[in-house]
Amino acid sequence: MNARTAARAAWLRAGLVLVCVVAADQLVKTLVTSSLERGEQRELIAQIKLVNTRNTGVAFGQLQDGGAIVAVLIGAAVLALLVYLARHAQQRWIWLPAGLLLGGALGNVVDRVREGAVVDFVKLPYWPAFNVADAAITVGVLALVFVMERGDGARGPS
Repeated sequence: MNARTAARAAWLRAGLVLVCVVAADQLVKTLVTSSLERGEQRELIAQIKLVNTRNTGVAFGQLQDGGAIVAVLIGAAVLALLVYLARHAQQRWIWLPAGLLLGGALGNVVDRVREGAVVDFVKLPYWPAFNVADAAITVGVLALVFVMERGDGARGPS
């Protein structure tokens, strides 16, 4: 597979992952907000709660009501990721963390545009509430570190 074809395949795969993450995130958020009143909580299992809450900040509730600062940080992170993907599109598996990160970011941006805050719905003991997009971002960061640190120079569409 030539470099251009490999890069195109990486972008397409990342786009597919992005679409799946956004669809799953928005579907679950819709189910939660239609089933629970804002602020309501339900015990699921072993102190894991289903909640309907909002986050106006970024990760773990930092920068609450940050407004423009939050928007700039999100925009800068997405731009950096897009540049990285463009420069490393041939790197094996880079499409997966890119799709997870971009899908997670977009899922939460949709909430910010629609509601002015991110809908969070899973509450673990001693942990801030989170959502599918947040989980995709977390897994995406871990996957990106793994792909970047492999160091074997592996290339290809895998």
